[in-house]
Amino acid sequence: QAPLVETGGGLVQAGGSLRVSCTTSGRPYNNYALGWFRQAPGKEREFVAAINRSGTSTYYADSVKGRFTMSRDNSENTVSLLMNGLKPEDTAVYYCAATTIFPTLRDDLYVGWGRGTQVTVSS
Repeated sequence: QAPLVETGGGLVQAGGSLRVSCTTSGRPYNNYALGWFRQAPGKEREFVAAINRSGTSTYYADSVKGRFTMSRDNSENTVSLLMNGLKPEDTAVYYCAATTIFPTLRDDLYVGWGRGTQVTVSS
């Protein structure tokens, strides 16, 4: 599968908002559920959020529930993660990937991993 491409990371103060997006560089992933993961320095990669193929259902990690919102636009082959109320512990490289299973928190069931985008939240 062609890798997904993440964009939109940056530096933001605690309490601020940021949107990261993900697009396909080639083959569309409209028939896949999509997920966001993140990895902080020295830590394991962790699940953040997932969305089903049609975009009608989402699933979030407890740590981001109520603060992050995931959406997708299949006509544009994009998926976004709107992050509100950011905390320093949200600092990480954020990755998107695709899966045939929804929802799943297992990163080994995802494909099309991109290079990620850095999100840094200052205190």
